[in-house]
Amino acid sequence: MATGALLLACALLAGVAVAQRVVTVQSGPLIRTEGSHVTVWCNVTGYKEGVEQDFEWSMYLPSVPDREIRIVSTAQPNYAYAVYAQRANSKEIYVERLSRDSAVLHITKVQANDQGLFECYTPNTDGRYLGSYSARTNLTVIADSLTVTAPAQTLSKVEGDTLQLTCEVSRTTMQHTHLSVGWYLRSPEDAAAPPQELVTLSRDFVLRSGGPYRQRMVAGDLRLDKTSATTYRLTIHKLQPVDQGLLYCQAAEWIQDTDGSWFAMTRKQSDKTQLRIQPTDRDFSIQVSTERRSFTAGEPLELRCTIEAQNVPERFFSVSWVFSSSPVAVVGPSAVPVLGPEYVAREAAGHMTVRKESANVHLLKLQHLRPEDAGKYICRVTEREKTPTGDFIDRSKRSRNVQITVQPLKSNITVSLSTNSSEVLEGDVIQLTCLVQTTTGPLSVSWQWTDKEETGPAQELASVDRDGTVWHSPVYRERSSYGEIRVEKVGADAFSLSLYNALPGDEGQYSCTATEWLQTGTEPELNWEKIGEKAASKTVTVKTVESSFMVSAVSRTPSVTFGDSFDLLCLVKPRHNPRVPTSVTWRFMPAGAESDDEEDQGEFKDLVTFTREGTLQWGEQLLGLGTRTTVDRSHSNTNFRLSVTRAGRREAGKYQCTAVLWRRNYDNSWSRVANRTSNLLGISVLQPESKLRVQKTNQSQVYLEDSRVRINCSIASQTSKDSQHAVLWYVRRATGSEADELLLRIERSGAFEYGAYADEERLRRRVQAERLSPRLYVLTLNRAENSDSGTYYCLVEEWLSDPDGAWYRLSRESSGFTQVLVRQPEVRLQVEESEANVTVEESSSIRLGCSIPSQSSRDSRFSVSWYVERSDDDDDDDDDEDDVGQPGDEERDPECVFSIGHDAVFGNGNCSPREDAGPNSRLQFGRMTSDQYSLTIQGARPTDAGRYYCHVEEWLLNPRNAWYRLATNNSGFTIVNVLQQVSTLQSVVCSNDALFYFVFFYPFPIFGILLIALLLVRYKSRNNSKSQEGKNGAPLLWIKEPHLSYSPTCLDPPALSLHPGSVD
Repeated sequence: MATGALLLACALLAGVAVAQRVVTVQSGPLIRTEGSHVTVWCNVTGYKEGVEQDFEWSMYLPSVPDREIRIVSTAQPNYAYAVYAQRANSKEIYVERLSRDSAVLHITKVQANDQGLFECYTPNTDGRYLGSYSARTNLTVIADSLTVTAPAQTLSKVEGDTLQLTCEVSRTTMQHTHLSVGWYLRSPEDAAAPPQELVTLSRDFVLRSGGPYRQRMVAGDLRLDKTSATTYRLTIHKLQPVDQGLLYCQAAEWIQDTDGSWFAMTRKQSDKTQLRIQPTDRDFSIQVSTERRSFTAGEPLELRCTIEAQNVPERFFSVSWVFSSSPVAVVGPSAVPVLGPEYVAREAAGHMTVRKESANVHLLKLQHLRPEDAGKYICRVTEREKTPTGDFIDRSKRSRNVQITVQPLKSNITVSLSTNSSEVLEGDVIQLTCLVQTTTGPLSVSWQWTDKEETGPAQELASVDRDGTVWHSPVYRERSSYGEIRVEKVGADAFSLSLYNALPGDEGQYSCTATEWLQTGTEPELNWEKIGEKAASKTVTVKTVESSFMVSAVSRTPSVTFGDSFDLLCLVKPRHNPRVPTSVTWRFMPAGAESDDEEDQGEFKDLVTFTREGTLQWGEQLLGLGTRTTVDRSHSNTNFRLSVTRAGRREAGKYQCTAVLWRRNYDNSWSRVANRTSNLLGISVLQPESKLRVQKTNQSQVYLEDSRVRINCSIASQTSKDSQHAVLWYVRRATGSEADELLLRIERSGAFEYGAYADEERLRRRVQAERLSPRLYVLTLNRAENSDSGTYYCLVEEWLSDPDGAWYRLSRESSGFTQVLVRQPEVRLQVEESEANVTVEESSSIRLGCSIPSQSSRDSRFSVSWYVERSDDDDDDDDDEDDVGQPGDEERDPECVFSIGHDAVFGNGNCSPREDAGPNSRLQFGRMTSDQYSLTIQGARPTDAGRYYCHVEEWLLNPRNAWYRLATNNSGFTIVNVLQQVSTLQSVVCSNDALFYFVFFYPFPIFGILLIALLLVRYKSRNNSKSQEGKNGAPLLWIKEPHLSYSPTCLDPPALSLHPGSVD
């Protein structure tokens, strides 16, 4: 029992050990140079067998050791972080999978910032976690300090000379590294060929050489010496022509990883030295090569004769090909072949090629081997060389025999037949393709047909001979002459049979028989041998078109509005076939012309016909005069569209389409197969729905007389941009008349028509209608009157033109109401109302003022009158002068003193003054400003005493040029008292004009004349003594004008005085 338990425990432990996952990565640190190609391998073991493992690579920077930076993954294409995404996408960093559980990370060009800790992680695929799933290694990136220098030069040597070349190799790496230095030779003729290693000093300081130079290094003819710490010298003794080419030095810096393996961190090459060697050896050798020596008849044979010698391009060789002791061809130094007599025809047929591929390689190629081509082939080379004496000598060599065997050809052809469709529609193409595979010789193909029931013998259709000649059987020859049957060779191993305009009688089984041939014998006796024959068949069914021929008409817009478009579609099934075309006709019966009998279609007339040739033929009935109707059809000729644009009344009615199916015979004659008529389509053309909207805002407006009244009529929306409007203006009198009166009508053409109301109210001259914009109309009343008050509104009619050019009214809508009130100006008349007491003496002036501080209008005119109220006592004292009083009255009515009308005519005011105005009137009227009036009474009398005031009337001119009185107002009272005076001398003198002039005026001129005469006498008396007195400086007598002083009033007489200084 204990032994069994122990065995079980051991088994479990063994199972656990097997299942434990272990991930290993290349141990580090890995020291690599910047710019080199770095590889890190990663393996996983202990996983479930049969599951491919994925690998995910990440790295950790030394500066941030805890931050993972993803690089690349085999499972996730977008695994890399942004810092590595571009390099991973460009394959600069990638993972190479070696096996199911092993992969290698490649960094093709390592960078300095790639230094860090790299981790390889393998996702779990076992369903449970056991073991390690990742491993890490450290990568250190150092600078590349390796330098390799050698001078670039061109050297010319003679065969057998000695060559020495030096190379400088240095490094400054701090790590422990080894160097390997070698010399290599590259052929100048083939730059793509790998370089040839001459000699190399390995990192372990072991000297080795390439294969061809190993024996020469053992013999001491090839040496590599280290002459200093950085200098390496190559020495070649006994130069040979094969040493010619480009020589260069290559060094590599190696470092040993922790696992003991060596890694080349960097490799560099020096500049190249061009070495030319003049050969001294004239010997040559010949070698004939071929891929194989056993062939099958019909396969190609290629033989190459290679001349191995020095400076072949500079030497003259001729090559001869020999077969079984018979000459095949000779190629001289000029590379022009001369063929043997038995091969001239073969080369002319393109079955043989002889040419010089390069300077030392010649080719013999037989395209189609025959059994008689089996035998021995020899290449003979002859070199012609000129001796120093001027003679020519020939040296010839021949190659070994090359035995060629040719096996007879056996046919292995296979034939497969395919068709475009096992069931084709009548008139379509029956396309059969016969594909022949595994052929070696020419082919001939024949086509046969058998009816579907296979009751009769197979009929031969056509055949294609091995040389491509097509032959048709007599039964189908006429049909093929019209191109109905076509047989072609579309490829080297593909043949086709096409039957155009398939007929029901073409239904049946088609067979393709392919025969392979082989040409035997030689010219002029050539024979063809049949080496194989295979056949394949296919059954094709032809479906008649008439069985599926249908016509239907559809429309998505059975009802349209004026100006809209509608499309009618005629659907014809099956699809169009050029060999079985369809002619389609659209027919039309106008609305209102329908017959009561639905079966009667006599009223339908043809609109347009799509003929079977694809042309258009217009009928006698044209919609929209033929300018608004378009027709088209689909590429497959199954959809025939009739489109009508800007539909009108004439396009309303019933439509239908008829289709006729035609069959085109192979002789280009036509046969009518079937006729179909579609369903009826009714199309209604209606007026568009009106979208006319007029602004309906009600408003009230108050104007003064003689002002301008403006009423707007605004159209908010309209049905079409081409709409035209007629506007009617109406007024509803404020007096409450029953019917609204038409004031004005504006036609859509812009013509005006006045209503009867405009004539009755004499509005023609004052009313004005305008269209400020297409949607804004304005009614203007100039010089508004009070009688113009009322309610105004506009009625808008929307007019549209149908597609035929006829105008029709679509709708009418009225605007909101505008209440207009025309009133007279507000009364603002004011007259100065202050009272005053004036006392004047008799015979003096009385000045009465009248001030108007406020008026109702700037155009107002005033009628001003002055009135006086007198007491009875004053009137009794002056009965002799004015007898206007009525005895017994305590206070009499106001008496008109002065009046001036609004027309500036005196006495034309609101009263008649007692004293008429005139030259001798005591009344003087004055108007200082438009609102300041004055009345002056000269020679005041006692009877002028009383209470004075002015009466003002304000007048305005109405729109009809008639004056009307707007307002009246009175000023305040001015109480005038007149003082009587007693007669005195002064008053007597002043009251008499003649006496006044005699006393105060006449003495002054007389006195002046006397004074002037006195001055003249004195002036003459002193003329004699003028010179003496002038010389002696005696003063002369100067008389100035006397100064008159007088009183401004008549009470003081004027005084004449001579002031001092008047006489000098």
